[in-house]
Amino acid sequence: MCSLTHSQLLQAIYRYSVQSADKTAIIAKGVSVSYALLWKNILGAAACLQSLGLEKGDCILLSALKDVEFVYLYFAAHLLGLVNVIVDPTSNEERKKYIIETVRPKRVFGLKGGIGYSEVSLVGKPTDIGLLSAQDIADIMFTTGTTGKPKGVLLSHANISGSANNINRYIGNTADDVEVLGLPICHSFGLGRLRCNMLLGATFILLGSFANLKLLFNTMEQYHVTGIGMVPAVWEYIKKLSGNVFGKFASQMSYIEIGSAAMSVENKRLLMEMFPNTRICMHYGLTEASRSLFMEFHEYADDLVTIGKPVTKEVDVKIFSDEGLELPIGESGELCIKGNMVMKSYLVDGDTVDSFWGEYFRTGDYAYKSENENFYLVSRKKEMINVGGKKVSPIEIEDAIIALGGVSDCICVAMKDPRGLVGEVPKVYVLREGTTKSLEEIDTLLGNKIENYKMPVKFEWIDKIPMTSSGKKQRLALCHN
Repeated sequence: MCSLTHSQLLQAIYRYSVQSADKTAIIAKGVSVSYALLWKNILGAAACLQSLGLEKGDCILLSALKDVEFVYLYFAAHLLGLVNVIVDPTSNEERKKYIIETVRPKRVFGLKGGIGYSEVSLVGKPTDIGLLSAQDIADIMFTTGTTGKPKGVLLSHANISGSANNINRYIGNTADDVEVLGLPICHSFGLGRLRCNMLLGATFILLGSFANLKLLFNTMEQYHVTGIGMVPAVWEYIKKLSGNVFGKFASQMSYIEIGSAAMSVENKRLLMEMFPNTRICMHYGLTEASRSLFMEFHEYADDLVTIGKPVTKEVDVKIFSDEGLELPIGESGELCIKGNMVMKSYLVDGDTVDSFWGEYFRTGDYAYKSENENFYLVSRKKEMINVGGKKVSPIEIEDAIIALGGVSDCICVAMKDPRGLVGEVPKVYVLREGTTKSLEEIDTLLGNKIENYKMPVKFEWIDKIPMTSSGKKQRLALCHN
């Protein structure tokens, strides 16, 4: 058999295939796969990959479909020392073309013109290829980003297992849990949930999406689901379409993980009321540094605006100046992260330049650290509004507007000062749907809540707030409009 010393995840799956052979590992599209069958089919998929002439270090492109075959191929590639390039099956053709031309994979699976998942043979076992290293590249994930071309993030076997260990320690999920995933598995959050569950020997259900709430609720009831991951936009969707129905599962839910975008304090409190005995954990992280900080809603009931703190000794977070100097407590600067889950580098060398201060990855987010060692996000560095030399956070303005009530959502961006006095000034787009206040009312009420230099000089209605596929507001797409 191939060596497993390089991959803690493969070691875990193999161990459970022996110790818990009949236990359900994966459920997808009505198909249940035991740990024994999962391991058998990983070996079969690996044999198939070898038959295609693939060798250690070769890249294969996997379309992240919610099929069991995706799971088999994903771990089979790790077994052989191949590199998975994960793509969103719903991506536009331009993005897919860019990724393919950048990576030049030896084989493509699940996309038009490539090998279909149904064509993958699951018979046989691979031949031994010798020892691999935990520092070898396992996956290339392309950032969704808010501007510019996507960057290829190189993640080693040590990175992805380190991240899974960090997450599991904080959330406290166990082998007895059953988790349902409606999020895409082409992003760090969703794919990370797969790895977390396989590392523990839990049961993981791949749901097509959250769009069909009836299917979601039926699945939660049928399989007695105890855990779920979601982004704030999903919670808004569930709340809007089902009201308090989600809360009927409170007694069975052990944990909820939330991430990828900011969430209002109001929504956090609503979830806390609905799930009083459930660990509701929110993470801060990036594809380059998955789940770097955590906070749990009930534990942080008096401080729900924080993004938390590092929760394992393997992770360290500091605030640096633009010159790379560590800043003192209370002073805002760039949030920088060192840890076992931080990427090795970007695929394109030019993208890695200026991405680190020493061992600390530069996130591009402005934040500060408090006396109690919690961190507080200010804004994306590129999204900060420079009002006559004073840095203004668009998030602060958005939060102040939402706190007025009667505003469903808004997005604040920089625009050129029409008076030509201070360079940039804030501008706010207010989501028309669901907002009951007029723009004039918002303008008047906001004037009593924030400093004068932070006041938006212009308010406009917008029918849809631009978002990335992971739910982050794309402020730079609207800048200077």
